Amino acid sequence: MAEVALSSGHKMPLIGLGTVAMPLPPPEALTAILVEAIEVGYRHFDTAAIYGSEESLGRAITEALKRRLIRSRNEVFITSKLWCTDADPALVLPALRETLKRLGLEYVDLYLIHWPVRLKETEGFNITKESLLDFDVKGTWEAMEECSKLGLSKSIGVSNFGPKKLSQILQFCSIPPAVNQVEMHVAWKQEKLREYCREKGIHVSAWSPLAANGARWGSMAVMDSPILKDIADAWGTTVAQVALRWVYEQGSSVIVKSFNKERMKDNLRILEWEKGLTEDELEKIRQIPPCQGYPGDMFVNKSESGPGYKSFDELWE
Repeated sequence: MAEVALSSGHKMPLIGLGTVAMPLPPPEALTAILVEAIEVGYRHFDTAAIYGSEESLGRAITEALKRRLIRSRNEVFITSKLWCTDADPALVLPALRETLKRLGLEYVDLYLIHWPVRLKETEGFNITKESLLDFDVKGTWEAMEECSKLGLSKSIGVSNFGPKKLSQILQFCSIPPAVNQVEMHVAWKQEKLREYCREKGIHVSAWSPLAANGARWGSMAVMDSPILKDIADAWGTTVAQVALRWVYEQGSSVIVKSFNKERMKDNLRILEWEKGLTEDELEKIRQIPPCQGYPGDMFVNKSESGPGYKSFDELWE
């Protein structure tokens, strides 16, 4: 598995398997799926407190060790995320300890602030403008640094942060974010953000590399792209593989999400290409119209008063 060296000094596999789904498979079924993923070659798993998959992932690691699919816990890279209801200086460390308890692990390899947002206690994703609270980025990041200093997370980072929010952290931090995980795909290329992160030594990781195309959100801008279809036909491969390979060739890691064994294998095969996309193909991909899959409207409070971002531009920069 290809890896990237993070600014923290640790290495991260460039393809990770996401563990979020709506609905999520029953715990035992999800554990079996994740064991299967380890069996086919995945060594990076992406979870979060809000996903409900941490316990199943922890059991999968235990089972993989028992079956000797891996020799030690060090062979897998585990990412988890701090949910918005715990994005408060006093709650970060307890939240990570709860994550570790659910995983049955002594540490995670990467811990991310899931969103630059603070929320009141809510039921899952049932978020309204009344749920929003002021977000203390300085205090929250300093608590993340404490998690790192205690050895509870080998690396720390953020998710869904733009350049302005990252620059705030970089002005005061003693440990800079190692990773920024954001929506990124051929229809939402994140050029400005990637350039900023490259200058600052922050690795960009792509969630929703196929634009999600789910029932609740996302789009078909990637999977229905005639440009990608033509390129896939020329290569004798799939649209999904072309889209994932493009992200990989930008130097970003890819968080894929399929619980189907054959598709899990197909996603890993982008590492086997003998040559990369041609300049002509890359130029065609540049012409794909921009389309953001997830607008984050639940985090925007358009009213004149109260906490929260007042516009999508303020949220996404």
